[in-house]
Amino acid sequence: METWEFGRMVRRWRDRVAPDVIGLPVGRRRRASGLRREELAGLAGISADYLTRLEQGRATAPSAQVVEALARALRLSGAERDLLYRLAGHATPGLDVVKSHVTPSVQRLLDRLSNTPVVVYDASWTLVLANAPYDALMGDTSGWRGLERNTIWRNLTGLRNRVVHTAQEQADHEALLVADLRMTASRYPADRELQKLIAELSGGCPRFGELWEADAPPMPAEPSKHKVVDHPVGRITLDCDTLVVATDDLRITVYTAEPGTPDAERLALAVVLGTQAFGEVTQVGQLPVHHHQVGPVE
Repeated sequence: METWEFGRMVRRWRDRVAPDVIGLPVGRRRRASGLRREELAGLAGISADYLTRLEQGRATAPSAQVVEALARALRLSGAERDLLYRLAGHATPGLDVVKSHVTPSVQRLLDRLSNTPVVVYDASWTLVLANAPYDALMGDTSGWRGLERNTIWRNLTGLRNRVVHTAQEQADHEALLVADLRMTASRYPADRELQKLIAELSGGCPRFGELWEADAPPMPAEPSKHKVVDHPVGRITLDCDTLVVATDDLRITVYTAEPGTPDAERLALAVVLGTQAFGEVTQVGQLPVHHHQVGPVE
């Protein structure tokens, strides 16, 4: 790793990110032209001390996950992101690897949904990011590690869930997730992390093996876009829409309620109470890697 150059580039890119672009307040006493060190650290899900050591060249081995988190928080272009990977001593992710990068254009879209529960997954159904309203609705995701971040694992192992499903709905949901993962595996046969995920699912979830070997389930004739969430403020029935970013193979799931309904009122209350409980409203671009677990991604 080019220690000094890596830190210098991170500092340069940090200085150019205007705070108001990512929704941070700009006060009169603000000295930094761009993001403060603690602000970038928070957005990237790392400690400010670790970021300081990275910028000063005293920390010399950032993981690929940290590099990706910094690239996302700094809103780097594809070429800049690849440069950051190389400076950190990592190979740049190729076309044969499942993508987890949120491009600046997609990030701008997410910014416009900052008051709406939104969660983003990669093609393996591993959590990429969740915004504060989502965590307020479903439970804080950001303490999850490893397999905890994969929604297939969470569903098949029966981890706690605020979404209300009948037994048949849950079975259908699991079958569709595994079928989609099988399609992902066919598109990325050289991705070692994906192969590792499939092996861990096979070894830890007997039902996964059954679903993996089964025929692909038929899509429901009229797939429901509704989710019932059992939240402390009461049950909330929401519209649930998943948007696919085709070129990046990402899934963006958005939860909304019809305006003027009791569900909309309960959703608004859940978001307000939840974000206050977290202490601050987390920006959509923050990688959720440092908080406590409540329930699985749905």
